Amino acid sequence: IVARKAMNLEDYITHRHVDVMCKLLLLTSSIVALAYGTEFFTAFYGGNAYEQFVFRNRALGPFAWAYWTMVSCNVLVPQLLWFPRIRRRLGMVFVLSLLVNVGMWFERFVIIVTSLHRDFLPSSWATYRPTIVEVSTLLGSFGLFFTCFLIFCRILPVIAMGEVKAVLRHGNGNGGHA
Repeated sequence: IVARKAMNLEDYITHRHVDVMCKLLLLTSSIVALAYGTEFFTAFYGGNAYEQFVFRNRALGPFAWAYWTMVSCNVLVPQLLWFPRIRRRLGMVFVLSLLVNVGMWFERFVIIVTSLHRDFLPSSWATYRPTIVEVSTLLGSFGLFFTCFLIFCRILPVIAMGEVKAVLRHGNGNGGHA
């Protein structure tokens, strides 16, 4: 949405495109909710005590805040896209998409940190605290992504010219003849 506005692509990436992407986000968040539920029930009905402990620890342990942030951002927040009024407001769509990205990051955090901070040996249990090197690596990866994204947008066309010509050909009403 930011690139659409910054590069004056409103004529090419219309509100209809954003609406369809919102519906796709709603679909994928529903699939993620199903996966979370399936994973939870498999752990508890499978009878494996360690797996049950891991899932109970994720939801109720020291990193429960990260788990519930992940669930909220990946499952609950996208459910607001059921309302067409919200899908039409680009500012709301932008905020919701940022929250989904935060939820995706928290998903990786929950998978790695909560699985490793309490393992089979209680003597090795410790609370994870990121070091300055890890935080710098995270911020550097964001910087690298945005740098590559901006270079890509500067060098290569953002929208394929063939697609624009095809849309213009079908949209002029005379069967593709100019």
